[in-house]
Amino acid sequence: MSGPTVLSLSACEVLASFKDRGLTPSKYLTTCLDHISLINPKINALTAIDSERAIVEASQSDLRWKAGTPKGPLDGLPVGIKDLQDTQGLLTTHGSIRARSNVPDRDLPMVARLRTAGAIILAKTNVPELGAGGNSRNPVWGATGNPFDPNLIAGGSSGGSAAALAANLLPLCTGSDTGGSLRLPAALCGVVGYRPSVDVIAHPTRPLGWSCISVLGPMARTVDDIILMLNVCQGDDPDDPLSAPSEAGRFSSLGEVDLSSLRVGYSEDFGGVPVDQDIRKTFQSRIDYLRPHCNECRPVDLNLGGMDRVFDVLRAESFTAAFAEALDSSPTDFGPHIADNVAIGRNMTLADRAWAHAEQTRILRKFNEVMRDVDVILLPTSPVPPFPWTQSHPTNIDGQSMDVYYRWLALAYRGSLTGGPAITLPCGLDPHGMPFGIQMIGPVRGDEGLLAAAKAMETLFVKSTNTSRPVPDFATLLSSEVNLQSIVTHPPIFEDVERFEPSSMRTAV
Repeated sequence: MSGPTVLSLSACEVLASFKDRGLTPSKYLTTCLDHISLINPKINALTAIDSERAIVEASQSDLRWKAGTPKGPLDGLPVGIKDLQDTQGLLTTHGSIRARSNVPDRDLPMVARLRTAGAIILAKTNVPELGAGGNSRNPVWGATGNPFDPNLIAGGSSGGSAAALAANLLPLCTGSDTGGSLRLPAALCGVVGYRPSVDVIAHPTRPLGWSCISVLGPMARTVDDIILMLNVCQGDDPDDPLSAPSEAGRFSSLGEVDLSSLRVGYSEDFGGVPVDQDIRKTFQSRIDYLRPHCNECRPVDLNLGGMDRVFDVLRAESFTAAFAEALDSSPTDFGPHIADNVAIGRNMTLADRAWAHAEQTRILRKFNEVMRDVDVILLPTSPVPPFPWTQSHPTNIDGQSMDVYYRWLALAYRGSLTGGPAITLPCGLDPHGMPFGIQMIGPVRGDEGLLAAAKAMETLFVKSTNTSRPVPDFATLLSSEVNLQSIVTHPPIFEDVERFEPSSMRTAV
């Protein structure tokens, strides 16, 4: 197989090729590294890259596959890890000047599970500063551009992961999601992002262990690849009180869902979120395409209560717990988004917090009532097409002003409040020629059912050029001269530059 053919393979297909010896881990890694050296400077999706260690691990994987004794279900597969997540021995900056020389001495448990399964931790993926916002840019690494147009955002906060997958740099990447950080960038880049129920993947570094809005999750190019990765990453941890034990291979046998039996609810705006008219029309056209194939497909009322205010409180208390003390001692180490979130938290009272948690409970119960009559609910993922990466966020959508920088993420963050699963599927292009993503949400702890339904819809979507997963024009991408690193003010400090990123692979100033 040629390089482009190999790179377009799904993770499941790559592993199958390892098994039948049509491809070796070393050959695949070399192909990925060659492609990264050409494409990553154009989109700045990957930050620290550990190619030396990866080459050694790939050669070891070659021997195991040749002997028919793979280490685990991901043996020899290179993956990207979001730069908010600790990787033993590999620079992890969080996009923050405070951590630009941070080299963890151990892995986040989710990363450790990937290593145990045989995955090669090749690179970190870019994020906004400390994960705050829907545009993956920071003063350490710069911005990440969309592979379909590097002048435009890739989304955030898992923007580097989404861009890397869309550009075929890597077959699997990790992410996390509080207000849409897995779903939004996946939608804007044309890949699959999955936010699992809060109990599925242990998140022992969550600043407020009892808060359900922040989760870890997988990102890939197909639903099957999401399931592959989810089976490896799922599991509990005593330091995450919301995580729950589950059987190995929990998601291996989901069973097939016949679309003709599926009861689909949909909403264009999640109970009144402002949405660009072109996005509404694109969403309506996708619903029209889907409707004849389902048992029923009807609008549902998702005006569930004070969702925006609840999210404001839950987000602010989390940011205050995580960053307030450090902000007080070193205010110049943080950008405005962090300071704004902490300021919101400090202006809240105990009564505000009590109301928010009570209202979140009421929202969940109203959501459960809606879900009794449908199997899944469909929505747009982003209310706007991708905008220039130099812009922090939209200030106005469909004539409505945004009162806070993250308000444009409401289509996603309102769904976070239930603690249940949500997934974004690529579904063709919008009228501007950029990827369009459909968001699916399911009942709390209904991960298996949602994934099975998503697989069925993905199968339908790939049958039409209007709804199949789009692919970037790599020739156009290679000619890009966008300077995505122009905002770097504090470059990363490598303790050992050659170990972390050989000069031929260096992608940041």
